[in-house]
Amino acid sequence: MRKFQTLVAAGAAVVAVTALAGCSGSEGDTAVRIMVPNSPGGGYDTTARVAAKIVEDDKINDTVEVYNLEGAGGTTGLAKLVGSKGKDGELMLMGLGVVGAVYTNQSDSTLADTTPIARLISEPDILVVPADSPYKTLEDLVADWTESPGDFPVGGGSSPGGPDHLAAHLTAEAVGVTPTDVNYVVYDGGGPLLAALLSGEVELGVSGLGEYKDQIQAGQLRVLGVTSGERVEGFDAPTLTEQGVDLEFTNWRGLVAPPGIDDAEQDRLVSMVEELHDTPEWEDAMAENGWTDALLTGDEFGDYMSEQDEQVQGLLDELGLV
Repeated sequence: MRKFQTLVAAGAAVVAVTALAGCSGSEGDTAVRIMVPNSPGGGYDTTARVAAKIVEDDKINDTVEVYNLEGAGGTTGLAKLVGSKGKDGELMLMGLGVVGAVYTNQSDSTLADTTPIARLISEPDILVVPADSPYKTLEDLVADWTESPGDFPVGGGSSPGGPDHLAAHLTAEAVGVTPTDVNYVVYDGGGPLLAALLSGEVELGVSGLGEYKDQIQAGQLRVLGVTSGERVEGFDAPTLTEQGVDLEFTNWRGLVAPPGIDDAEQDRLVSMVEELHDTPEWEDAMAENGWTDALLTGDEFGDYMSEQDEQVQGLLDELGLV
């Protein structure tokens, strides 16, 4: 079986800022700012804001601020973080998408330049269509996709090299479409992709499961397949493998800090994430969003990112996408 499985899985303006200022907590806590390197409404944004609210509500840290800085698949934000060398209290929410974007955007800044804090969660991708789509099953869709892939737009909420891009092309390869023939349309996050799906700009959307849970439950979207090895509890959607498509794929998200911070600051940020992880609110949030616990901290997370970097580079080369 072809698997891409995790071990568990130009300059843009700030477009949204949410300040979550706590009135209690440990006196003297350094304020934390979490950068989301793409638009509001996507998986990075949701993960960051859910985490920040719990950290504030449970008085784990006095002040947490979440803000968005879009551009170049997350590498605009990455460059800003790397440029904040030695600055305390700075974090960036990132994941597999930024790993790939470093290659496809030929970024001078890389994740090896950052300080690893923690991998938080993993989640599968989904293949999704609007409720009024003529495609009721994956088999129906594949018949048209394989016949004329260039005329079949597939949208994803990540740039080339990101999880939606990789999942789309790996799925294409698994169903008999040449990956380089895929008409992949890039949207900067789940929000813009949702609008494109509902307006009919694309025939198929590829996104993280948690991003569209509300629209799925409300009947606006229909899931044709989930890329996990097993069905996700709470979501009535078949896996690709049970439909005869030989593919499993898992995305992940985590937090990195600027280079050059001292050991005490890295330990402080890791401890904050570990306290978040142990709250019942975080456990509930993972269940609600279809996320899987994937906590990995500090240097172990750094080693994991290095492994993912090698895998993504090899996969992009194999599929002829760089």
